[in-house]
Amino acid sequence: MDVTTSARWRTATRSSNNGGNCVEVADNLPGRVLVRDSKDRTGGTLTFSPAAWRVFVAATRAL
Repeated sequence: MDVTTSARWRTATRSSNNGGNCVEVADNLPGRVLVRDSKDRTGGTLTFSPAAWRVFVAATRAL
């Protein structure tokens, strides 16, 4: 079974609505967080552990 079919995607809160660089995040799956480009939804998905995702989010907020 393809795990992405169970994913509930949402647009990242820092993404703008101007059609620019946006990512979508699915954090409803046990043990993983998926990230994809909203402009190319079939172009591939990055997979993070929840801990790695928290570190990434914290680091980007610090910028």
